[in-house]
Amino acid sequence: MTPQTYFFILLSISSYFGCVFGQSLLTQIEDDIEKLKADFNSNQSDVADGGSIFTERLKSWTEITEKKIILSQIVSLYLKMFSVVPTNGKHHIVNINNALHTLNNNLTDSFKKVKDLMELSQLQMNDSKIQRKAVNELFPTLQKLLQDHPATHNKRKRSQSQKRKCRC
Repeated sequence: MTPQTYFFILLSISSYFGCVFGQSLLTQIEDDIEKLKADFNSNQSDVADGGSIFTERLKSWTEITEKKIILSQIVSLYLKMFSVVPTNGKHHIVNINNALHTLNNNLTDSFKKVKDLMELSQLQMNDSKIQRKAVNELFPTLQKLLQDHPATHNKRKRSQSQKRKCRC
């Protein structure tokens, strides 16, 4: 990834979480990312193999609450990466890591949502106890879904009746 991509991700994360950094701090982070890029030799041709790992995934997440979920996961992955990267007195690594930790502090709810999704994907739906619990929760789940997202069929009826009134 280019430094501009890293900068874009960091800027996106900060803007979505209300952690708008000052211009001088953003400039400093951009410079730090340039140094980090040099540390990792990220100009090598194999970096482009297989496409991007974060920016392509961000495109399909459209709503702000959705983006917070995916960005929280991206931040946690960066923090995981920085936990194994030796700083060796390199202040630019420490600066980027600190900025990510600051952003991460605002992501606890979104990260919990990611954990919930991961736990749901791990459920063994062929287990009879899980199936019994799921059956007990089916109606409240459907009820919640229908309350939060009314069927588009009802909206059509309303708009059709309004059109009829206009024609009279």
